[in-house]
Amino acid sequence: MTITNGQVRAATAPAAGGAEHVEVGVDYDAILLASFGGPEGQDDVIPFLRNVTRGRGIPEERLEEVAHHYRAFGGISPINQQNRELKVALEAELAARGIDLPVLWGNRNWDPYIRDALTEANERGFTKLIAIGTSAYSSYSSCRQYREDYAIALDETGLEGTLQIDKVRQFFDHPGFVQPFIDGVTAGFADVAAAGIAPADTHVLFATHSIPSTDAAKSGPAERGFGEGGAYAAQHLAVAEVVMAAAGPVVETGAVTWDLVYQSRSGPPSMPWLEPDINDAITNLAAAGTKAVIIVPLGFVSDHMEVKWDLDTEALDTAAELGVFAVRVPTPGTHGAYVAGLVDLVMERVNGTPTAERPALTELGPWYDVCRSGCCENVRLGFKPALAGLAP
Repeated sequence: MTITNGQVRAATAPAAGGAEHVEVGVDYDAILLASFGGPEGQDDVIPFLRNVTRGRGIPEERLEEVAHHYRAFGGISPINQQNRELKVALEAELAARGIDLPVLWGNRNWDPYIRDALTEANERGFTKLIAIGTSAYSSYSSCRQYREDYAIALDETGLEGTLQIDKVRQFFDHPGFVQPFIDGVTAGFADVAAAGIAPADTHVLFATHSIPSTDAAKSGPAERGFGEGGAYAAQHLAVAEVVMAAAGPVVETGAVTWDLVYQSRSGPPSMPWLEPDINDAITNLAAAGTKAVIIVPLGFVSDHMEVKWDLDTEALDTAAELGVFAVRVPTPGTHGAYVAGLVDLVMERVNGTPTAERPALTELGPWYDVCRSGCCENVRLGFKPALAGLAP
């Protein structure tokens, strides 16, 4: 099923006195594709993990425990190659539309770093960048930390005041991001049917990265009243409802049940994280007689390590051991709708698209260009007022 403009829901009106959306066009020089980064060889794994956990006091033995996920794949995370392919796809989409915006690529935690992309931008005479962060939802690590890393990179390169970096809005409910999941779930039901399993014996698990409960509670503006899971959980639940409603007649009958589940938790057992874990969910479903699960990596834009290990290795192994037929739905990757949607998000800022004309498939969006004060703050390190005024 293809999403049409007629299915786009109206935006929630901005709070009085708040300019959460930028409706003045900006003549940007280039796009900054910003991602998490990942190791590309066995010697890179521990240095990469040190970068990721810097300042958190994680002991080396714990890093070695996580390292085996990467070492099982030759020390190579797929994320860098996926971003190379996404960069090429974005360039092709821009060229097809006649849009003259070069695409620069920089990572938060591994080569090429964001600071390298900013240095290149300066050398090429660029002064205004529009950034695409490769995370769709709202939380500290998936939104505010990107903004903070831009500020850190500007400071490290001495380009603060010379180079402007704006960021596209979080795109969890943009049609371009959601459509690949609708396609995938529809195909997943076809696979289940081909295996001779009835819809009533099938359960859909929408999977995303778990985060500490305290971080989740702080995700999104406090005045929106999202509850314990914050905007992070609310956004995932809202998108899952859209996918289930659009994925085919079998879903619309109500015959298929679904849940939001979490994966990839870390940290001490004493720290509460969002639950349930996907493996626990599969175990409970098997005990209740479920014969098939469709696993939807709803929180991820590409098949990086958390998808390849936590879903394709651990979760699928759990299902196989319990005799449950399992299908894992693809991530957006370089799906045409996703790539086009990212360019659409850039052009919103280039053209200053009015809020009412911005597509959003849930009542929660379109999300803000400008973060509200305290939105997605880092509760472990405290709010950083010096970084609160980053460009939207």
